Amino acid sequence: MIRDAGALQRFEDSVIRESKLSHPQALKLLDAMWHEGAALGILPPKDPLEGIEVDMRISRIVNSCSKKSSQK
Repeated sequence: MIRDAGALQRFEDSVIRESKLSHPQALKLLDAMWHEGAALGILPPKDPLEGIEVDMRISRIVNSCSKKSSQK
């Protein structure tokens, strides 16, 4: 359980700032995370379209906001 979310966020931000991954390194990391998720039984999702309605609704809202702000 995460007790100090702020500390975790600062740690993540510092890791992102300090690490410069090459494209092959990033792909290797992604592949390793996928295999770990598969080993835990989380990936691949049983229903890949589960929750797509929420994603589409958020996308519409974000897109409408960005269109309105670019017209100013």
